[in-house]
Amino acid sequence: MMTLSLAVRTCIALVASLAVLAACSAPESAQEEERAPAIRIDGSSTVFPLTQAVVAAMAADADADAPLVAVAETGTSAGIARLCNGEIDIAGASRPIQTREIVSCFRSGVSYVEVPVGFDGLTIIVHPSNPLTAVTTEDLAAMWSPDAEGEVMTWRQVNSRWRDQPLVLFGPGVQSGTFDYFTEAVVGQTGQSRTDYTASEDDNVIVEGVASDPNALGYLGHAYFESNRERLKALAVNAGAGAVIPTTEAIASGEYAPLSRPIFIYVNAEALGRPEVARFVEYYLTHAEALSAEVGYVPLPTDAYATYLARVQERRVGTAFSGRPATGLTIEEVIAAPLIEPSS
Repeated sequence: MMTLSLAVRTCIALVASLAVLAACSAPESAQEEERAPAIRIDGSSTVFPLTQAVVAAMAADADADAPLVAVAETGTSAGIARLCNGEIDIAGASRPIQTREIVSCFRSGVSYVEVPVGFDGLTIIVHPSNPLTAVTTEDLAAMWSPDAEGEVMTWRQVNSRWRDQPLVLFGPGVQSGTFDYFTEAVVGQTGQSRTDYTASEDDNVIVEGVASDPNALGYLGHAYFESNRERLKALAVNAGAGAVIPTTEAIASGEYAPLSRPIFIYVNAEALGRPEVARFVEYYLTHAEALSAEVGYVPLPTDAYATYLARVQERRVGTAFSGRPATGLTIEEVIAAPLIEPSS
C-alpha cells in the first residue's frame, strides 16, 4: 500500500519473504535478529512499488524458494552510490546510470548488469478542485526553472489566464532519478531547478502535499498517481503535438514524450553468483510484465524481458546509455540500444 510510511513499507518488504507480517510490530524481535536479509535493495522510490510487488509475489509463491529481501527507497542517486560502494546487491533507478556513477563503480571494482524493467510516465498532479486540465512544458519550465525561485509565486505569474492564487510546489529531492529526469526534460539541464519547494525522495510526501492543498502542483511516477487517483488530478501535458493525458496507452505508444521514461534495476554482477540473488532477479524478470501493469507502470514486450533475463544469466555488464539521460526515447528505442561495457 503506497500510503504507508517509509519505515512500515520497508518493514513489510523485509518480512514479506517470511510471510510473517506481524513482525512489523516488533522490529527488534529475535526472529529478525536470527535471520539477516539475504538480499539488500535500495534506490528509486519510483521503482519501489514494482520491486515490492515482486518481493510479495515471490514470498507468496510456494515454489519460489523466496529469500529474505530488504527494500529501501532513498532515491536513485543514493541507491546507485550504495551499489558502487558494494553495500547493496540491487539498485532501483528511474533514470540510466550517470557518467560519474559509471566511473565510481569502475574505480570501486563493482560491475553491474543494467536491466530495464518497465516504462513510466512522469505525471503532473494537482488537487482535484483545481480547474486546470493541461499545462505545456513551457509552463512547467516557468514554474520550476532556477530563475523562478522567489519570483514565480502565483499561478497567474505562470499564465495570465490562470487564477491569482499561491503556487505551492511539491517534488522529488535531489537524490531522486525523477528529479534528474524532470529537470533534463523540462528545464533543459539535469539538476537545475528552483529550490523553494517541498522536496522529498518519498513520493507519498508529494501525494499527501498535493492532495491536501488546492493550490499545489507536483510531479511523480505514474504508479503513485494510479494508486491515489481519487485524491489527485493528473494534468495533460502539451509538448508541441497536443495535450496528452498520461495513460498507460499514451506512455506505451510514445505519445506522452518527453515525460515517458524507462525504469531500471542495476544488479551487482558478483552478487549474481549467489544463488538467492540470481533466483530473485530471474523471478523479477519472469513476473515484471504482469506486475508492472498491476502497480501502474507500462510493461515491456515479453521478448524484451526474455532478452534481459539472458543478459542477467550471462552476467553481461555495462550500460546502453553511456551516462546520457533517456529523455524522449520510446520503448522500442530503449530495447534496441546496444550494451557498452565500461572501460574507464
